[in-house]
Amino acid sequence: MRLYMIRHGETEWNVKKRFQGQSDIPLNNEGRKIARITAEALADVPFTRVYTSPLKRAYETAIIMRGTRDIPVIEDARIMEIGFGVYEGACFSEEDYGVSGTEFLKFFNEPEAYVPPKGAESIEKLQKRTGDFLDEITHNKDIEHETILISTHGAALRGLLSNIHHIAIKDFWRGGVHRNCAVTIIDIVDGKIFTIEEGKTFY
Repeated sequence: MRLYMIRHGETEWNVKKRFQGQSDIPLNNEGRKIARITAEALADVPFTRVYTSPLKRAYETAIIMRGTRDIPVIEDARIMEIGFGVYEGACFSEEDYGVSGTEFLKFFNEPEAYVPPKGAESIEKLQKRTGDFLDEITHNKDIEHETILISTHGAALRGLLSNIHHIAIKDFWRGGVHRNCAVTIIDIVDGKIFTIEEGKTFY
């Protein structure tokens, strides 16, 4: 099995540095452009199926990446972005930080000590649901020889990678958040996992 994991294209909230979480923000024109460039770069990859977060920005990226291939696009909520609860839409730029207090900064700086705000999701829950998704597809004998595209989000992708590389919560952000439409390629052969590429962009 070969997995191509991609972070969605750019959105207006990416540009404005706002926490998107599970808010359903679509791609902007630049996001569609870089998705098309990435799709062209991977046009010869023999994808057999696509899994996508149901959020618009990931789903539209998945559709652009699929191109003219006659393959299924399967929505799976387990690869949605982490939920930020009451802080969704808040700005995280240094000039206009929209979150009160310093406790939330642990999300980035001390993820093992992060306590989700009201209505938000824990990193542990994100790691578990992305791990459940991975376990299901990688142990499915019917698709073990397929080439699969996974369209997801910044933190959710780190959740997938933390499961693949057995990374503890305290090191959750090791490697950073991938750029929009960055591609990571993983091979799974006889239960062994090999990283072929991580965070590659084509634009």
